[in-house]
Amino acid sequence: MKIIRRLALAVLISLSCASAWSSDAMPSASPMADLGLGWNLGNQLDAFKDNVASETAWGNSPVSQATMDGLREAGFTSVRIPVTWLGHIGDAPDYLLDTAWLDRVAEVVGYAEKAGLKAIVNIHHDGGHWLDIGAASRDSVQADTISRMLAAVWTQIARRFADKGDFLYFESMNEIHDGGWGWGANRTDGGKQYAIFNDWQQVFVDAVRSTGGNNTTRWLGIPSYCTNIDLAEYLVLPDDPAGRIMVAVHCYEPYEYALENKYTEWGHTADESRKYSGDNEAAVRNEFAKVKQRYVDRGIPVYIGEFGNVHRSDDRAEAFRKYYLEYFCKAARDNGLSLFFWDNGATGAGRECSGLIDHSTGAYINNGKEIIDAMVKGYFTQSPDYTLQSVYSSAP
Repeated sequence: MKIIRRLALAVLISLSCASAWSSDAMPSASPMADLGLGWNLGNQLDAFKDNVASETAWGNSPVSQATMDGLREAGFTSVRIPVTWLGHIGDAPDYLLDTAWLDRVAEVVGYAEKAGLKAIVNIHHDGGHWLDIGAASRDSVQADTISRMLAAVWTQIARRFADKGDFLYFESMNEIHDGGWGWGANRTDGGKQYAIFNDWQQVFVDAVRSTGGNNTTRWLGIPSYCTNIDLAEYLVLPDDPAGRIMVAVHCYEPYEYALENKYTEWGHTADESRKYSGDNEAAVRNEFAKVKQRYVDRGIPVYIGEFGNVHRSDDRAEAFRKYYLEYFCKAARDNGLSLFFWDNGATGAGRECSGLIDHSTGAYINNGKEIIDAMVKGYFTQSPDYTLQSVYSSAP
């Protein structure tokens, strides 16, 4: 693959997140108002064991139509369907996808369509396996091979869904990094990984658009390196004849609280001994301000492909969890962002336990209804009396 060093976008500038937003304020061709508040089918079709993707490998039962119906009834408007293709890709030069695996992905997409949900399909945990940006940056032959493989895989996925309507979106890949989670050789290699990463985005767009049908105008999601908001500085959007590119980032801010459960409280009313010592509400506002200025204000749609907050075992901690998620969703809405909660189906409490909906039945798990209701309130409430400040003032 020929590596093209591209210019980075302008330097990030912080803005206030307090400006009001409604769906009428979004660009007329933007999908963000339709995507709205979404949910991730996490640890499902993206799960794998012994280098082979398998729907039940990480403990969840198979998805059903009831799953998607339950999401819709709970108040979600979209579902992100992470898919790992590892172990289902044939040998060169055709790299044929396993028909049974592709058919199962299509079946799950069909569930979402029937439920009236928007849906995003991606390439997920293949990063670090065959989709190895570290190897590509060190070996030009390997880089060429990966580029051809990526084109072949996306061409086949796109062809399978070419007749699907505009409820379906594609996302090129997920959290691509060299093992350093954005703090690896990408910081010291003179931009080599960023250049490869940007070229991969062009490979993705070209492959999808080449398949025709509804793929000529389908919205396509382009993540930043490692889906890191700050590393979006190095993302160069691919050329797209349809002009329908979205930017994807992830935000678990701060991850020590939201994911790791190192802290059990968050926000200005939290106990200092139980909360993250850095910025709390201000950090969320500042993160969203960055992508708003860089993209949304320029008419480029942005979605937060993953966010979340793990379940706690006591009522006080859960009260702060609900406050965090309501505040997070309201701040996202005010900044013109759609977003997708990461649900891995886990029913416990503590680190990585983020289940809200049973992945097989669509029923609530843990206190899923209370948590989802808080997010729905934060994202969809349009009363002029309901503001980010009013949410702030109602903290536990």
